[in-house]
Amino acid sequence: MVFGRMDDLEKAILILFDELGSSDEGLKKKAKDYCDEIKDKPSICSLCVKKLCFSSIFQVQFWCLQTLHEVIRIRYASMSVDEKFFIRKSVFSIACLEPIDDKNVARVLESPAFIKNKLAQVLVTLICLEYPLIWSSVFLDFLPHLSKGPLVIDMFCRILNALDGELISLDYNRTSDELAVAGQVKDAMRQQCVAQIVRACYDIVSLYRNSDQELCSSVLESMSRYISWIDIGLIANDAFIPLLFDLILVGGLSEQLRSAAAACLLAVVSKRMEPQSKLSLLQSLQISRVFGLVAEDGDSEFVSSIAALLSGYAAEVLECFKRLNSEEAKRVAMEILNEVLPSAFYVMQNCEVDAAFGIVQFLSAYVGTMKSLSPLREKQLLHVGQILEVIRTHIRYDPTYRNHLDMLDKIGKEEEDRMEEVRKDLFVLLRSVNRVAPDVTQIFIKNSLASAVASSSERNVEEVEAALSLLYALGEAISDESMRTGGGLLSELVPKLVSTRFPCHSNRLVALVYLETVTRYMKFIQENTQYIPSVLAAFLDERGIHHPNINVSRRASYLFMRVVKLLKVKLVPYIETILQSLQDTVGRFTSMDYASKELLGSEDGSHIFEAIGLLIGLEDVPLEKQSDYLSALLTPLCQQVDALLQNAKLLSLEEAPAKMIAIMQQIIMAINALSKGFSERLVTASRPAIGLMFKQTLDVLLQVLVVFPKIEPLRSKVTSFIHRMVETLGASVFPYLPKALEQLLAESEPKELVSFLVLLNQLICKFNTLFHDILEEVFPAIAGRIFNIIPRDAFPSGPGTNTEEIRELQELQRTLYTFLHVIATHNLSSVFLSPKSRGYLDPMMQLLLYTSCNHRDILVRKACVQIFITLIKDWCARPYGEEKVPGFQKFVIEAFATNCCLYSLLDKSFEFRDANTLVLFGEIVLAQKVMYENFGDEFLIHFVSKGFPAAHCPQDLAQQYCQKLQVRLPYKISQVKLGMSFS
Repeated sequence: MVFGRMDDLEKAILILFDELGSSDEGLKKKAKDYCDEIKDKPSICSLCVKKLCFSSIFQVQFWCLQTLHEVIRIRYASMSVDEKFFIRKSVFSIACLEPIDDKNVARVLESPAFIKNKLAQVLVTLICLEYPLIWSSVFLDFLPHLSKGPLVIDMFCRILNALDGELISLDYNRTSDELAVAGQVKDAMRQQCVAQIVRACYDIVSLYRNSDQELCSSVLESMSRYISWIDIGLIANDAFIPLLFDLILVGGLSEQLRSAAAACLLAVVSKRMEPQSKLSLLQSLQISRVFGLVAEDGDSEFVSSIAALLSGYAAEVLECFKRLNSEEAKRVAMEILNEVLPSAFYVMQNCEVDAAFGIVQFLSAYVGTMKSLSPLREKQLLHVGQILEVIRTHIRYDPTYRNHLDMLDKIGKEEEDRMEEVRKDLFVLLRSVNRVAPDVTQIFIKNSLASAVASSSERNVEEVEAALSLLYALGEAISDESMRTGGGLLSELVPKLVSTRFPCHSNRLVALVYLETVTRYMKFIQENTQYIPSVLAAFLDERGIHHPNINVSRRASYLFMRVVKLLKVKLVPYIETILQSLQDTVGRFTSMDYASKELLGSEDGSHIFEAIGLLIGLEDVPLEKQSDYLSALLTPLCQQVDALLQNAKLLSLEEAPAKMIAIMQQIIMAINALSKGFSERLVTASRPAIGLMFKQTLDVLLQVLVVFPKIEPLRSKVTSFIHRMVETLGASVFPYLPKALEQLLAESEPKELVSFLVLLNQLICKFNTLFHDILEEVFPAIAGRIFNIIPRDAFPSGPGTNTEEIRELQELQRTLYTFLHVIATHNLSSVFLSPKSRGYLDPMMQLLLYTSCNHRDILVRKACVQIFITLIKDWCARPYGEEKVPGFQKFVIEAFATNCCLYSLLDKSFEFRDANTLVLFGEIVLAQKVMYENFGDEFLIHFVSKGFPAAHCPQDLAQQYCQKLQVRLPYKISQVKLGMSFS
């Protein structure tokens, strides 16, 4: 199709707006090009107006209005006066249902809503450009046309709405220019036409309230947008307010109209005013007339609007109370508040309230006012109870989601996440209420628990979960002292909690919050040990570790471990009972068979074993019992490892089943966790037989590295266990380290080397120079591996360089710097000088020098400078004698001093306003002092004569530097002659 005649424009528009896909893309492009070509014609505005008069095709009407809108926005300033007048007159005539050329009337107002909204947008764009300076009469000119009936009235409402949305409303971000235009428009409308518009709205609603309620709703909805900035007296008077209440209270009208009237009243209530005037206005409204309406059908749009009205009214009265200083005014405000609060509380519990009204914010503010009313009067105490009811209502889950939450599927997870967000603020509010009225709060929670236990099975789950959650949240507001002594009602609540078996305990949510709550109040149990059996039962029976839901069982295991940590020695009399209860749980980990077809669970059991270790590792447990307990656990676990290793030796690495690896991991984690309960003093000094058992276990687990040298998860677990044995066995672990370190280093990738260096750091920090011989033996192999794989200078940058491999190497390099720093600062720098390590000294120094000058991380640079400071002190101490490290002093003076301690400071990347950079600068200054102390004139002459001139430093500043450096030392070195340096 070729577009060339004006008659083809409608066809092109239809193709352009083809939503059925019947036109191919090539044809659509031609249609678009043709339409764009038409848009560029000077006569486009008159063409659009003509089409609007004659075309009844909605797509054509929309295109014409859209084009007019674009042209006005982009080209209006360059148009002639006549053209502007034509556009203004034409658009206005269309909106008013007036003939455009004395004979043709555009029937756009009979088109669908999206066409009329576009027309309103075009007219509002003209108003923004020309009102009030050029087109000052636009609103007054429009008002007489309202007598033409619903079509024009509806259009006028759309114009008012568009003006608010496009320009006036502060709900959208506005530029400073837009705000200035909005201010001009509002000022002009206030002076010229607002009163007439309000009167017209009143007349329309009065006239059409029975015949066209949808139209009246539109008028009131538009009006509610403007109340915030017009004279409140135009609405809050003896005519308009009674009309609004009449519409709200008289039955038989549509919900839409009654809701629109309520929205208008809410706008009146919410209008920003001076507090005394606002209080008088609120008092005059006699809002109590609508209290009973919220008890109607709670799901209706109208009840929601009344709920929003009452909520907003209560919030405004409270704001007046806070802002007023007069005691009499405060008394009046409190009376009004007391009158409305019961209905407001009902609304908060039973109705859908617009999110714009913050229930929590309002209640928090009200609770804040209660602090000034202490002691609380009877009415306030009643209100506290109602606030607590609101909190309980809003934290209660909807039973609709019960199964989803129990299974925790996608829907359940979303609902749980949503409720978690909702509860954050509500629980803060609960704690505030407790501070104001602790007795009322605790009685309410006590009664909630009692009610939940007695409630029907249909509601039981949500009621119990909410009551327990309230008790859990209360725990954060109670001091440690009150928790221990059972202050208030805690001495009743906690025993009731631990002794109650809820009918719905099988539900995941109930079981979890129950266990969390018991754990939270464990300080009370510490002081009241008679309840320990009840607590143990809760964790060890089907309510906890033996719960059928695996998620509950896992969480119970973790929480039980925390309970054991808190109670410790008080649980010694119950060890036999605990171990008996956990026998089946522990048995799952001491008798796993990789060859069976039974699926292996993902539970690693570490929390259970840690809890057991904490118990049996106590010195209060007799040695014989302790040995028996530990042996009963370690022996079968180690036997399993032995058996798995023997089976693995018969298989190739590729044949080793994943299940075997998984079982091995779980066993190692269990042993690791078990060992956490045993202190170094116990296993090495008071009960070495226990230490021997762990050494034998370490011997067994080190075989894993031999049989599975390349299985990273297993290497990681064994490394973790070695960490643990370092802390548990102390120096007695030394005989096992050479073999362990050799195996860990043998097949290690960069990521594993990081873990290896972290282990060495732990060993150095714990044993210092005792670790010298082992470190001296292993350091050359470490240096050889690392210096071969990390770059000597910067890592590559740019696209494609942020790979996993590069990130692993960067992490390795950072850990290497920490490793070298730990060696240097723990009196082990002689390790660098051993015959086998000497060959790595130069690349190490070059790497440290480059990093101290250039690394992006200032803290890494600082660490490298500290390494140099330590090495200078270790290797270059005065008095002068034979060089401990030949060439090191020369390297430090000529390379480190000038490059790091001078040139790097002059780089633009050295930002003195940064706190970390200042710390680095302090280390560099210290390095210069240390070099001067140890090298004297040799350092100073080279630094000043070679470094300063290259940095273009004036001679007088160089002399000042020397004087400052010398005066800060306890002794003087001979005066440096600077003249020759700067001649």
